[in-house]
Amino acid sequence: MARSQWSFKTAVELSEALRKKQVSAVELAEDAIGRIERHDGKVNAICVRDFERGLQAARAADAAIARGEHRPLTGIPVTVKESYNIAGLPTTWGFPPHKDFTPAEDSLPVTRVKDAGGVIIGKTNVPVGLADWQSYNEIYGTTNNPYDLGRTPGGSSGGSSAALAAGYGALSLGSDIGGSLRVPAFHCGVYAHKPTFGLVASRGHTAPPAVPIIYERDLAVIGPMARGAADLSLLLEVMAGPDPLDMGKAFKLELPAPRHASLKDFRILVIDTDPVLPTDKAVRGTIDKLASHLDKAGAKISRTSPLLPDFAASSRLYMRMLLSFLSATFPPDVYAGACAAAALLPATDTSLQAERLRGIALSHRDWVQATFARSRLRAQWREFFDSFDAVICPLMPTPAYPHDHAPDQEQRRILIDGEPHVYTDQLAWPGIATLPGLPATAIPTGFAPDGLPVGVQIVGPWLEDRTPLKLAELIEHEFGGFVPPKMFDD
Repeated sequence: MARSQWSFKTAVELSEALRKKQVSAVELAEDAIGRIERHDGKVNAICVRDFERGLQAARAADAAIARGEHRPLTGIPVTVKESYNIAGLPTTWGFPPHKDFTPAEDSLPVTRVKDAGGVIIGKTNVPVGLADWQSYNEIYGTTNNPYDLGRTPGGSSGGSSAALAAGYGALSLGSDIGGSLRVPAFHCGVYAHKPTFGLVASRGHTAPPAVPIIYERDLAVIGPMARGAADLSLLLEVMAGPDPLDMGKAFKLELPAPRHASLKDFRILVIDTDPVLPTDKAVRGTIDKLASHLDKAGAKISRTSPLLPDFAASSRLYMRMLLSFLSATFPPDVYAGACAAAALLPATDTSLQAERLRGIALSHRDWVQATFARSRLRAQWREFFDSFDAVICPLMPTPAYPHDHAPDQEQRRILIDGEPHVYTDQLAWPGIATLPGLPATAIPTGFAPDGLPVGVQIVGPWLEDRTPLKLAELIEHEFGGFVPPKMFDD
C-alpha cells in the first residue's frame, strides 16, 4: 500500500488542508490508524488503541468543518502518553499491579485537546514509573526506535516520539522531569517542548491508583511533541494555562511575544560539550555545523560566556533535588538501604552518582537549603538572559543506544567516543533547563554517520516560551527539520 500524502505532514499543514477541504478528518484518522495496523507490530509505540472513538471524533470534526467551525486542533490525529488519564482507557504507568486501572474521567490536558477538536487515536508506551530513557514494561512490552528497531526511541515519552516518527498522527502529549519530552525527540528526530515550570496544568497526569486531584510536583512538567516546530506552539497554546479549579480562579495566561522574528537578531550561546558529561563527535559535529549556519545567517553567536551558571554545580544540585523528589515514593526497604549507603559516602565524592544517592537521603532542612541555591541559580539565569536570548546545547551525549534493560540503571554504561560513562549521568544535560524551570525546545539537527537522528535543545528565559519556540521555527525553515525513517516508505 502506498504511503498517503498526509502521513508525515505537520499539524499546521493538515489544518490548512482540512480548511480547504482537500482531505477529511476521517481520512486523516483512517490513514494514521492504517499505519499503526501495518507497522506497529515492529515499533510497538501505541500500547492502547482507541480507534472507534477516534473515528467518532473525526466524523464530528468533519461535521463541524461543514458548519464552518474551526478550532485549533479540529480533525488533527493525536496520540497521548499512557500516563495521562483518558476515561475508559487503562492508565498504568507500566506498573503491572495497576494493569486494569481505568479512570472515569479525562485528565485536564486531554479535555483541553478534545475541546480544541483534536482526534485522539490511542495511548503511547512508557517505561515503568516513567523512569527511564527507554520505553518498556511487562504489560505492553518494548517500544523500538523507527530508525533502528534494535535501539531505544528514548523515554519516558518514547512511545510518543516513535509514533510521531512512524507517522501515527501529527501531535502527541508527553511529560518531562529528566528529559522525558526532549530525550525521545532527540532519539527519534522529532520536536518537543518542555514548558516553563507551572505553565501547563497537569491534573489527571497521575500515577495509578491516585485520585486525580491537584498535586504540587517539583520539577515535573507536561508538554507537546510534534514533527514540526510550529506545531509545538499550536499544541502548547491548547494545553497551557492555569487549572480552573486552582490558580485559574484568579489568573489568566498571557505569554510574552518572542523576542525576535528573524535569525539575525538572536543572541545565542552555543555549547557543544562539557567535562561534566562529554558529548561524542557525532553530536558535537552537528552542533558545530548548526552554529556555523546560524553565524552565516547573521545571528550573534558566542561559544563561551562567564555569565553562564556553573554547569557542574547546578548538575550536582539537580541530582540531589531530583532524587529527593523521586525517592518519596520508593519502597521503605529501598529507601532505607539508599540512606544507609549515602551515610557512608566520603565528603570528597562529588560525582553525580554520589549526589543522586545523597539526594535520596536529603532532610527537609537540606531541601530548604537546596531551594535557596536554586533561587540563586534562577537569578543567575535572569542576568544571563539580559545579554542572550537563548542557549543551544546538547540533550544527550550520543545517538540512540541499543536496548539495555539491566534492572539497576546506576550499573548501566553508555559509550561516548568509546569511553564508558554512567548511564544515569545523562540526566545532566536535560537538567540544565529542568532545575531552574526554564523552557527548552528540542529540535532535530540531522543524522549521525550510522543514520541515527541527533538534535539539540534551545533553552530560553523564564516564561518566555515563545522565544525558543520561534527560534526553533526559524532554524527549521532555514536548515530543515524532520526526515521520515526509510523503513516507512510504503
